[in-house]
Amino acid sequence: MEVVNTVGRRKAAVARVFVKPGKGQITINHKELATYFPLEILQFQVKQPLLATNTAENYDIAINLDGGGIKGQAEAARLGIARALCEIDAEMRPVLKKAGFLTRDPREVERKKPGQPGARRKFQFSKR
Repeated sequence: MEVVNTVGRRKAAVARVFVKPGKGQITINHKELATYFPLEILQFQVKQPLLATNTAENYDIAINLDGGGIKGQAEAARLGIARALCEIDAEMRPVLKKAGFLTRDPREVERKKPGQPGARRKFQFSKR
């Protein structure tokens, strides 16, 4: 098997995921997973597709993350890993689909409008 690469996105974050056979190491922007995401919950989110398919020790994963915040980056990485696992083995698809790891979350930040301080907020109205 060669290197499989996929893309995961969430909000403004983009994750380019490269999966190859290995011992289960995950590196993000040339750093260890625990160094890049110090919070346990974010580390767990990145590993969720691997834990759901029992393949955590089978693949080495290199991820290039760009844009967004830490939560969006973790979820983008999760989507990229799930897509890569589907490309490697089609039998994993039903498990990942049922868990919701293959769904791209379409919610984005609404743009700011002119003449307003935010997307929907208006400046305080003064009658006089």
